[in-house]
This record gives sequence, C-alpha cells and structure tokens, in this order.
Amino acid sequence: MWFQMVSMVLEVVAGLVAGTCLLRFLMQWQRVSFNQPLGRFVFAMTDWLILPLRKVIPSVSAWDLSSLVAAWLIKLVQFLLLWLVAGGHGALALLPLVSLIGLVQLLVSALSALVLVLAITSWVNPGAPIHVMAMRLCEPFLRPFQRVVPLLGGIDLSPIALLLVLQLLGMLLSGLQMSLMR
Repeated sequence: MWFQMVSMVLEVVAGLVAGTCLLRFLMQWQRVSFNQPLGRFVFAMTDWLILPLRKVIPSVSAWDLSSLVAAWLIKLVQFLLLWLVAGGHGALALLPLVSLIGLVQLLVSALSALVLVLAITSWVNPGAPIHVMAMRLCEPFLRPFQRVVPLLGGIDLSPIALLLVLQLLGMLLSGLQMSLMR
C-alpha cells in the first residue's frame, strides 16, 4: 500500500513538472507567446531546471532540447525513486529506457488532453485565447489526419482520429513499459 501511495504522489509531481517542461517545448516550437498567464506559469515551473541545462544543451533550430532533457530527467528521477522504494528490485540499467517510455506516455496523455480542450473550446467559445493556443499546439499533430479524414457535414473528425491513435499508442507504451519493469 505504501508503494502505491508513493507511486501516485511521484506520478502527480513528476507529471506536473515534466509535463510543464513538455508544454514549454511545444510552446517554443510553435512560437506561442509566453506573455500570458499560462506562459508565466510555465516559466515559473521550469526555469529552475531548464536555464542551467541551456548552458550545456544548445537548441537545435526551433527545438529547445533542454526542455526535453529536463522532462526526461524528471521522469528518470521519478522511476529511480520508485526503484529505491521497491527495494532496488529489477535492472537499474533499464531505468533510462523506462523513464523515456514514461516521458512518451506523458506526452501522449498531455496531447490527448490538449485535443480534448481544443474540441470543447471549439464548441463553447472558439474565440477564447485558450482555444487559439490549443489550436496552435495541436495543429502539427492534427494536420496529417486532416489530410486523410474528410469533413463530414462541415465537422472536422480529425481530432477523434488523433485521439484514437494516441490511445492505441498509450496502450502499446504501457505494455512495453510493464514488460521492461518485470
């Protein structure tokens, strides 16, 4: 029972910090303005880790690699702590790979949530700033689906197709991670 409680707390804390690092990466990649409340929150949550990493990890084009490395390091610490709480059972050498899979799972979950926010705000208030930001962040992921999935009665079903693919990917990643952790 203690392991499950510690695991849940670590998942929430690591998910919040690593997820914010991923959001920073996406916002910079898509050139979304940080001069709004969410942008200031992202800076406040991540500057302590990303700014020192930027001194050793350069950006490549529009890709802020220090944000990705920071997110991965947070997940690595999470799985290292879980490994220690579990008594050090299992291969320590697999933790970097397990944490990388955990990071991709977090990205899949966050992108799924972002697509849901986009869908809901498109129905409720398509002019809202959160809708515009969600659209900019989701656009590179939706574009391939929009090329394939036709509009039905003027309704864009590409978010549903993206959500389906993300859910399948999440299931595959979960199975892979569980097999590595055994």
